[in-house]
Amino acid sequence: MSGHSKWSTIKRKKGEKDGARAKVFTKISREILVCIKETGSADPANNSRLATLVQKAKANNIPNDNIDRLLKKAAGGSEKNDYENCVYEGYGPNGVAVIVECLTDNRNRTAGEIRHYFDKFGGNLGASGCVSFMFSLKGIVVLNNEDGNIDEDKAMEDILESGADDFSFEDGCVEITTDPSEVGKVAEALAALGYEVISAEAEQVPSTYTKLTDEEHIKKMGLLLETLDDNDDVQNVWHNWEMDE
Repeated sequence: MSGHSKWSTIKRKKGEKDGARAKVFTKISREILVCIKETGSADPANNSRLATLVQKAKANNIPNDNIDRLLKKAAGGSEKNDYENCVYEGYGPNGVAVIVECLTDNRNRTAGEIRHYFDKFGGNLGASGCVSFMFSLKGIVVLNNEDGNIDEDKAMEDILESGADDFSFEDGCVEITTDPSEVGKVAEALAALGYEVISAEAEQVPSTYTKLTDEEHIKKMGLLLETLDDNDDVQNVWHNWEMDE
C-alpha cells in the first residue's frame, strides 16, 4: 500500500509482503498472466510491460525459478485467465484520495466488496475520475541505501546512464523517476551494476497530500488500507495520505 514511494512507506510495504509471500506471489502472478494475454508475448526481452512485472516480482524476493515456471505456463496457455482490470476511485476519512486497482473474475463481487470497505471505514466510493486527476503515472525505482554506502557521484552517473529521468537521495534509499514503460529496463540495469532494487513499478504519484490529525481518522484510514490489501482481487492501492515517517 503506497501513496508514494517514500522510504517509510516502502519499508512498511516490503515488510508486510515479506510476511505474506504467498499472497504477494498470487497477486503478481495474476498481473503477469493478464499482461501476457493482452500483449501476446511471454518474453520480457520483447515486452517492456512484462519486464516491469518480472522486476517487481524480483524486488519482492520471489525466486527466479517461480517466475520462470509462471512464464512458461502462461506462454503454453495452461493457466486459466478470466481476469479483467477494474479501477475504483474514492475518498478515505477526511477526504484522502484513494485509487484501487483490481484484477477480478467477478466484477460485481469485487465492486460490492470495495464499496463496503470504503463505507465501513469512514470513506465513500466515487465516480471514475473523481480523484485520478490528482495523480500522475510515473516509473519509480527505489534502491536500498540503509547503510549509506552508495556514492552519490557514482550513483548519479549510473542512474542517468541507465535511462532514468531523475533521482533523489532520501533517508535510507535512492528514489529514481523514469518513464513508466522504462522502469523494468532501468531497474535491471542498476541491479546488474550491484545496486539492491527494493521496488520497481509504475506508480500513481499524487500531486498533493492530505494530512490526518484526528486519531479516529488515522485509525480508520489504516484499517481501510489493510483491508484492501487483504483482498485477493486488489493489486495496488494508491493514496495521498501524508503518513508519518
